[in-house]
Amino acid sequence: MAQQHLDPTDPTAGAVTGDALADYLRAQATEFLRALRLHRETGGQAAGAEEPVDAARALRRSARRISASLHTFRPLLDPDWSEAMRPELAWVSGTLGLEHAYEARLERLLLALHRLSGAAVLPAQAVDVPVAAGSRAAGAARAGTTAVGGTGGPAGATVTTERGTLTVGAAKAGALLERQLTLARTRAHSTALQALGSSRFHAVADKVAVLASEVPLTPAAPATTLHPLAAAAEERLTDAVTALPLVTAGHPYNAEALVHGLSPDPAPHPQDSPWHQVRLLLRLHRYAREVLHAGDTPPDGRLLTAGQALNRHRDASEAAAAAAQAARTPRITPATAYALGVLHADQRHEVEAARFAFQQAWQKQTVPAP
Repeated sequence: MAQQHLDPTDPTAGAVTGDALADYLRAQATEFLRALRLHRETGGQAAGAEEPVDAARALRRSARRISASLHTFRPLLDPDWSEAMRPELAWVSGTLGLEHAYEARLERLLLALHRLSGAAVLPAQAVDVPVAAGSRAAGAARAGTTAVGGTGGPAGATVTTERGTLTVGAAKAGALLERQLTLARTRAHSTALQALGSSRFHAVADKVAVLASEVPLTPAAPATTLHPLAAAAEERLTDAVTALPLVTAGHPYNAEALVHGLSPDPAPHPQDSPWHQVRLLLRLHRYAREVLHAGDTPPDGRLLTAGQALNRHRDASEAAAAAAQAARTPRITPATAYALGVLHADQRHEVEAARFAFQQAWQKQTVPAP
């Protein structure tokens, strides 16, 4: 990029303006196209293979950043183009993220079952009897071993446990969760492949290709500083955090995250929504900082720690919902239902722990030291 010559009589001299936004959007569009080319070269067929997973992750990463920038800095962009582009990018990111989400959720729940059963997962060297992929938990129930799912170990491997076998209820609960979430993951993989081959996605990719060379800024954007819009994003985050029950979250084991835990309503837990909203606003704030610093964002330990806590909050919340959904399966045994109930409560405690961690990280920076 050519070096700028600053005019001391210009009030925007030295400020980060719409030109920086254009540079950032072009860079993210280029990353999107590079990831798309990699995904097409690898075929995207081998679920779990390194390169397709990395390509899909890079596609989602760029789509999120473009969409977030269009939201935060929308007064500086062509409104019709921006409003049409944002939901399409959100669709791309959401569709590509489902397969990974189901895989991570299954791994989290199986590891929690092992822990709650008092079964210490041993290193991979303790591999015992191979079990076919897709039936690891069922094989564990039959063979008296625990299965390691997800990316934490070799596919289809089982490892012996310190206590020998899982309880019957926990083993059957694991098998049920594996069937349900593996089926959901397979469907998500097929949906993602269909989406990437659809005319809708091709239209999005064409628009991103144009964005890589031409950003539809408003006429005033090149002379408009970005700081007020970025500050507004930070203010929205701060207001949302202020509305959270941080005083309650500052006390561990307050049981607030377990309220409504026995509700028969399959809808998402009513207390989680404000925390999920803070997570999204924190992401918008982080991406706005990236724009201001040309993608080279200075480290902020508070934002990093707070973001990690909110990611754990979302993961535990969704895992608890999956356990509750599995417990509604007809004709399961009382032992299986009991194990799923314990698993649900465990993940709701993880939700509470994540809220506590977020409160600690946030207050550490906002409360001045004595």
